[in-house]
Amino acid sequence: MVAESYVESENIIGSPSDRSPWTARAKGLLSQATSFWALALAFIAVTVIAAGPLRVWDYKLNRRWLYLADPDLVWFAQHILDPIAGQAVCLPVLAITAITLAYRRRSWRPVAFALGTEAAFFLGVGSLKILLARPATTLHDPRFFQGGLLELGDRGISYPSGHAAESVLIYGAVAYLIATYSSASTRTVRLLWWAVAAIGVNSVVVSFLLGWHWATDLIGGLLAGGLFLRILMTVDRRLSAPPF
Repeated sequence: MVAESYVESENIIGSPSDRSPWTARAKGLLSQATSFWALALAFIAVTVIAAGPLRVWDYKLNRRWLYLADPDLVWFAQHILDPIAGQAVCLPVLAITAITLAYRRRSWRPVAFALGTEAAFFLGVGSLKILLARPATTLHDPRFFQGGLLELGDRGISYPSGHAAESVLIYGAVAYLIATYSSASTRTVRLLWWAVAAIGVNSVVVSFLLGWHWATDLIGGLLAGGLFLRILMTVDRRLSAPPF
């Protein structure tokens, strides 16, 4: 059954409707851009320049833009748009998806993948936040290693953005589970990945306009979420691959 899931996921990626030269090239470029090494190097590069030359731009760009542009939209952004990438919303979505697929496929892998996703967020992204110790925008100091969880609580662990990371990691895990462990069509899977991209954009834009994160926090969060998602997907596919 697990082997069947692996085959189905490969069929979704390589369906006949996706075999035109342009589509094949686009998929190849996308695969390279979201590979482990590409994401890892991109995260390292963004972190280095965020700690150096972009630090001054983070400071200049940090404003509570939405309060200045249209205060009437602040409540909607804070209580409707921002929570989409929060644990209170994305965790139940992931849990329901994993449990439903595990029951239908009679396989523990969807639940294991979901547990691995949460572990990657708290242990992986969380460790990066604690290690880099960047103060939040409310402290007006974009330097790294100037904050800290014990000293400042959640105001001392701004980089990478947890919400931005969750938007890619958690919802990306949902899309991957449906693509791999269900009979969803290619079109449905493609729409799911577009939805993940839209949620990521929403998370970045809302946090930036509300002034809750430095700009590079948000970019770093997207890359960190994508990196850990790529690791989880690679591990799951290797474990699901039929023996030769």
